[in-house]
Amino acid sequence: MPFFTQSDFFDKEIFKGVTIHAVGGQKVMMSFVDFQPNSTVEEHSHPHEQMGTVLEGEFELRVGDERKLVRKGDCYLVPGGVPHSARSFSAPARALDVFGPPREDYRKR
Repeated sequence: MPFFTQSDFFDKEIFKGVTIHAVGGQKVMMSFVDFQPNSTVEEHSHPHEQMGTVLEGEFELRVGDERKLVRKGDCYLVPGGVPHSARSFSAPARALDVFGPPREDYRKR
């Protein structure tokens, strides 16, 4: 299927105030991540490589031992297995994450 509509997306609040909207193919998956003000993605890791870009707003991203304030237009890479976390501040933010391979836990059933 080469085209997707909103009804094809897997939607889930993954942490309080952080919601994902994910859709994927056989080898790659993308996930829009919406941060409410003052929300946190707690430290976690997964075997998937994750690359993303900030679409709106800003948030602090920690990847391994590195921490950076990322803003609209900035891109980032999280290697598989590396602990990472994020937190937004007083305004909402939105990112687009791409995973390879796709995360099965983010698939619509």
